[in-house]
Amino acid sequence: MPWFGRRNGPAAPSPSGAAAPPAEPVGARAPRAALILAGLGGATLAAIGLWAIRGFFAPFFLALVLTISVHPLRVRLERAGVPRGVATGSVIAAVFLLLAAFVTALGVALGQFAALLPQFGPQIREIGEWISDVLTRVGFDPSQAQSIVAGIDPGRALAFVGGLLGGVGDLVFGLVVILTTLILMAVDASSFPTVLKQLVRSRPAMVESITLFAAGVRRYMVVTTGLGVGQGLFNWMALLLLQVPGALLWGILSFLCSFIPNVGYFIAIVPPLVFGYFVGGWQTVLIVVLVYGVINAVVQSLIQPRVVGDAVSLSQTLTFVSVLFWATVLGPIGAILGVPLTLLVRAVLVDANPDARWWRPVIGDLRQTKALMKNEDAAAKAARRARANGR
Repeated sequence: MPWFGRRNGPAAPSPSGAAAPPAEPVGARAPRAALILAGLGGATLAAIGLWAIRGFFAPFFLALVLTISVHPLRVRLERAGVPRGVATGSVIAAVFLLLAAFVTALGVALGQFAALLPQFGPQIREIGEWISDVLTRVGFDPSQAQSIVAGIDPGRALAFVGGLLGGVGDLVFGLVVILTTLILMAVDASSFPTVLKQLVRSRPAMVESITLFAAGVRRYMVVTTGLGVGQGLFNWMALLLLQVPGALLWGILSFLCSFIPNVGYFIAIVPPLVFGYFVGGWQTVLIVVLVYGVINAVVQSLIQPRVVGDAVSLSQTLTFVSVLFWATVLGPIGAILGVPLTLLVRAVLVDANPDARWWRPVIGDLRQTKALMKNEDAAAKAARRARANGR
């Protein structure tokens, strides 16, 4: 009989006489390559869709992160006897006032930067000419070197900064979306624990993934915000003492870049180095490098990992790639929200699916691996003790 006639028929006996396992029906399982390609295609379409609605999605997700972060404060106010409506309104007003104050300070700093930048126009052009000479000496074509250096222009730099922040209309729209979403989410959050209790019986994995996501995002954002405020204030005061122009703006930039793992430090230090060199030469540059280096080493290498702990549980490589990916999809705010967005993707694709949880150690969650190693060590010690007692 031809092979296709035996495909779904009875299994042929093996040479040893035992019946061979039944053949898998045709089409029972799709090829792994097809599943991978389908997943990549779906992810690409999702990324393109998020890019298309980034003007709405970015402030919406920021409001979600803020709501998750301040939820325990609202609960504590209610437990202290504050009426639910008053507690919710107070927390929302406080968060929005902080956002408005930050946006105002950023606008003032950018105004000072716009007035400051033309004063150092000749020095910036000199740096551009020096870079052009270096590129030409190492083998670049002069026309290519000039095209690269053409971007080093005070007017273009100011336009670039303005383009990153968007127009006044975009800013107002973003604040309105954040405020509205904060109000609605805070109202819905009062009934969310009841919804989770109803779902835990039928969807325990989904409820666990939502709980882990909220706890991880809350701890990461609260700790990073506190450390970022301290880092920005310290850098601002240090730059003021060094008389570096635009110290307020660079302090705010340092605060924002504290939310960008791995690469935020390098983004925050470049402008103070340039303007420090203009006013104080190489001595000021070395002091700025020392100050930023010490603060970055203490905060991001010693304090933040211990305080945040296992809240993120993402590998360094995945964190770096996620920052680049979300910055490409959503713009600068995507880099700031890169870690919470990645935690959301992990919650949906990995934590909510019991069959996919083996991915957790692969993407950086070593808690299960450490627990397994401890159990294996305990079992090995028990076996050694049993052998010793047997002897």
